[in-house]
Amino acid sequence: MSSTQKDQHGARSQRSQEADKPHRRKGEKKHTCDECGKAFTVRASLKQHQVIHTGERPFSCDLCGKYFSRKGSLKKHQLIHSGVKAYSCDQCGRAFTHSSHLQKHLVTHSGIKPYSCDECGKGFTVRASLKRHQVIHTGERPFSCDLCGKSFSLKGSLKQHQLIHSGVKAYSCDQCGRAFTRSSSSQKHLVTHSGIKPYSCDICGKTFSRRGSRNTHLRIHTRHDVYCCEQCGKYFTTDAHLQQHMFTHTEERPYQCDLCEKTFKAPHDLRRHQQIHTRKRLYKCSYCEKQSDTDGSSSQPCHHCGGGKDFHCDC
Repeated sequence: MSSTQKDQHGARSQRSQEADKPHRRKGEKKHTCDECGKAFTVRASLKQHQVIHTGERPFSCDLCGKYFSRKGSLKKHQLIHSGVKAYSCDQCGRAFTHSSHLQKHLVTHSGIKPYSCDECGKGFTVRASLKRHQVIHTGERPFSCDLCGKSFSLKGSLKQHQLIHSGVKAYSCDQCGRAFTRSSSSQKHLVTHSGIKPYSCDICGKTFSRRGSRNTHLRIHTRHDVYCCEQCGKYFTTDAHLQQHMFTHTEERPYQCDLCEKTFKAPHDLRRHQQIHTRKRLYKCSYCEKQSDTDGSSSQPCHHCGGGKDFHCDC
């Protein structure tokens, strides 16, 4: 057999051997995780994935101490401290450090609310907002701070709180240099430089850039402390009114009808319901705003104020 024939025979044999081997298609996921069975096309991706099961976070941020399982995740996180926000919204101008954050934000402009609460049906544009809302119904606060004992409903809220104890203030104001532990606190502070004052006093109309400043101001009118709801920001002049209001954020219904045992969150809801049993209609007086079973007309003046006139009892 000539050398040329030998070469041809060898090439055919090699092709035959290759054909006998199991054929692996391009993009086939041949690297499988022993823990969960998830497969990857390259071994490096498998190794990156496996840290999910081990819990290892070897990469830490020099500025805030936060740990990450991947070097890439650390680099993305560090953009927060750098202040670089390369992704901006075309509709409102808000800028973000990550493209994924911008994509999530764009949903808020679409009006689409794909995430709804099973308890009350309220809709949300992002899943994180739904999770924050759901603790209103459960009232659970399973995450507590080891240093001060304060408890939180979300692990992320606990981590943000712990920065207060660490003393790290990674977010600084470009205009006055004041530093903050949280990005949200920094954003709230920036409003003071913008001149925008979204919080107004219902009594005198004075406006404020921060809710806390408005609540402090209210003491001038009320002569005592103002009680503010942490859930929605609504304020009250007495702690009793605040506690009564808090039922609107929970599933508790402490006010029960004696006739049908139906329960309600607020006393005025119970009174309105009881009209069904008494067959009496309650009217709100245009002068004193109290409810009565009279319509406040001249023939049926309000029992409380007399319909705005000097009211004297004939008896």
